[in-house]
Amino acid sequence: MKKMILMASVLISSCMLLKAGEKDYCIGEKVTFKSNILNEERTILVYVPATYYMSNAKYPVLYLLDGGTHFHHASGIVQFLSSNGLIPEMIVVGITNVDRNRDFTPTQLPQRNSSGGAEKFSEFIANELFPFMERNYRVQSYNILMGHSLGGTFATYSLLNHPELFNSYISISPYLMYDFNLMVRETRDKLKSKYPEGTQYYMTVGNEPNYFEALDQFAKFVKEKSPKGLEFKYVKMLDDDHGSGPHLSIYNGLLFIYDGWKPDNDIYQEGLAAIDKHYKNLSKKFSYEIITPEYTINLLGYNYLNNKDLDNAISVFQENVKRFPNSANVYDSLGEAYERNGQLDKAEASYSKSVEIAKQKQHPNLKIYRQNLERVQEK
Repeated sequence: MKKMILMASVLISSCMLLKAGEKDYCIGEKVTFKSNILNEERTILVYVPATYYMSNAKYPVLYLLDGGTHFHHASGIVQFLSSNGLIPEMIVVGITNVDRNRDFTPTQLPQRNSSGGAEKFSEFIANELFPFMERNYRVQSYNILMGHSLGGTFATYSLLNHPELFNSYISISPYLMYDFNLMVRETRDKLKSKYPEGTQYYMTVGNEPNYFEALDQFAKFVKEKSPKGLEFKYVKMLDDDHGSGPHLSIYNGLLFIYDGWKPDNDIYQEGLAAIDKHYKNLSKKFSYEIITPEYTINLLGYNYLNNKDLDNAISVFQENVKRFPNSANVYDSLGEAYERNGQLDKAEASYSKSVEIAKQKQHPNLKIYRQNLERVQEK
């Protein structure tokens, strides 16, 4: 975040803290910068995964409308799903509101003061927010938009009018009744016949009968046109309401977008080449290079280790060290394999490297890595 503080456009950068017993922990950064397009200061909340500071990788980005409301629980969902290998690690950006009635609505209505600013808000996202993220964070060229209620109206507006901005959408109880069902009426003409391959639109609604007619009609038009490249899913969550729907919608929406992300267990029986092929196929689906994650390779190594196939375990862990030389964890795992194979000098060297990197990066597992080093030194 030091780069961000030095930039002239940034006014505030502070850590969002949560109390954890007697200590604090940080879930993200709060950053305020000047928008010339909107002629006001805008604040975003930014979560980065734990590995962000341990690698040089780029990450896809989940953008949250009504960011102040959804940042905490959405970033937790991302952390949980990615740590279980069900989705990739990603950056989460909560766009906090100044005037949601203005920013999320496509037309000006006399009964809604300041409405009709969706086009200018799109310009802000494309020409200020995206470049800001590219300058200050390692972002991948894959963007997901989440919008709830009026935010869902904007998500639909974006799909119809600016499909180049986002790759996928999670639209929760979108208020498509706005301006006499404007978004629904425009769907027939503005929905493209072809979208970039892998575009996904996940729409939900709770037990909200007033929404059903408009959303059902929208879904009907999308299915009738069946645009090439667009994967569409509409889910009615009748056990939820307008307030409770977003959490489960984000959870299931991300699983929908990243369906098939986690390799099948059978692939681990085929070895690293098969796993690399799996992620190469995902690269084609998402249109950017996706490298085989460190934790996936490590899991393969431990499969060999637990089956007492020490030669293959050492080979896989060595490959992980080669691919992720700045990770303390990969050296620790290689050290464990060497230790079990009775190669104590090599184990000590690997554990020592793990401790060295962990110290530099203030790794939360530093204590464990030290214990492993001390144990093999005693041997």
